[in-house]
Amino acid sequence: MTFCFVPTLKNNLHFLSLLADNTTSYLRRFIEISILTLILMAALPAASQSYKIRGTVFDSSRRYPIELVTVLSTSGKGTITNEEGYYEIEVTEKDSIWFSYLNKPTMKFPVTKINNPFSFDISLQVNIPVLKEVKVRQRNYRQDSLQNRQDYAKIFDYQKPHLKTVTPQYGAGAGFDLDEIINMFRFRHNKSTLAFQKRLIAEEQEKYVDHRFNKALVRRLTSLTGNELDSFMLVYKPPYEFVLLTSDYDFQEYIKEAYRRYLVGLPPIPFLKPEGEQ
Repeated sequence: MTFCFVPTLKNNLHFLSLLADNTTSYLRRFIEISILTLILMAALPAASQSYKIRGTVFDSSRRYPIELVTVLSTSGKGTITNEEGYYEIEVTEKDSIWFSYLNKPTMKFPVTKINNPFSFDISLQVNIPVLKEVKVRQRNYRQDSLQNRQDYAKIFDYQKPHLKTVTPQYGAGAGFDLDEIINMFRFRHNKSTLAFQKRLIAEEQEKYVDHRFNKALVRRLTSLTGNELDSFMLVYKPPYEFVLLTSDYDFQEYIKEAYRRYLVGLPPIPFLKPEGEQ
């Protein structure tokens, strides 16, 4: 008995040919889709990392912070400095930022070239008329102090009543001032007035200490921020007598020394109390 295998072999070859063609078509289609996907992904913009730039804006002397300075980024975001000259702006690594005060912009600073984004302080080279406005905080403090003295002149000038002699204009003998004698027996009034005077003087001294020992200066010298800055200023706040008699250089050296003590956990430098205080 004889079998013929030729037709079966042809059928198998035809099937394999069709299978190879289909496989090649699917593979070609897969490669085309993969290439198209890669091209589309390359065309999409890469997501940039965003973070914040912080700092303080000072005048040309780097002693006084400037309020209401505009801070802008090339991505379109902006902010202004507060009364302590402090600002915070969100940027991306492709951004640049610049500052503008009284319509006078600075150069642009690329974010990638900012070494310390958490304390990017800058001083503006302002002219003399603008510099007068920069010193508004100091002048305001003095004006407020003078105004306070005028408003409470009777309290600040008050002295405890005592016997005073008066000489009449027409040759009569010298006598005592009757009003002073009456005031000597106004015990409650005298006590409350002296207490009020003492409180006004204490508040005036406290404002002067806060005026010199301010957050902008301490932040610039120590780089402290937030709760750490508040804690440092509360613990290492110097007394009024020291602040009153210390030069700017020595005062800044005190802040630096206090910061070194703060880092190692040492208490504030002891000060001698004025005579009369316990």
